[in-house]
Amino acid sequence: MFVQAFNNIDNVLRQEAGCSSELDYTEQTSWMLFLKYLDDLEKERAMEAELVSKQYDFIIEGQYQWSKWAAPKKADGTFDHDTALTGDDLIEFVENDLFPYLRGFKQRADCHDTIEYKIGEIFGEIKNKFQSGYSLRDALYLGLIDKPATVEEMLDFKY
Repeated sequence: MFVQAFNNIDNVLRQEAGCSSELDYTEQTSWMLFLKYLDDLEKERAMEAELVSKQYDFIIEGQYQWSKWAAPKKADGTFDHDTALTGDDLIEFVENDLFPYLRGFKQRADCHDTIEYKIGEIFGEIKNKFQSGYSLRDALYLGLIDKPATVEEMLDFKY
């Protein structure tokens, strides 16, 4: 299952004009995995807080959460193809909204040893190399959305 997920992402990246090497594949796969992992982590923390009747303050604001832009769901929990960004809309969101928002964490962080600072530092260095929003949507869906595994399981397998 994991091999197929990574193969799916690699196959999409091989066809993408902005990605020309294994280093590009690794970088692009990494930022997607990181955001998926962060979303999973925040959901877990929110559930833990709810169990003890506390409120959890999400690090990533609503529209920038993975589950909102990368993997929107219908009421029945299935992937919502109708509301998912794709094509130029997806590329525009990632380059003009998502990455600048994530880079801004570095300036907004209270100190350098916070997760917020680290998010800003990471996304200050990473560039989106997808030129086609259709390719990006394929990579997201085929590699990370259409698979039931958690990112932790995928990373344990891959690395």
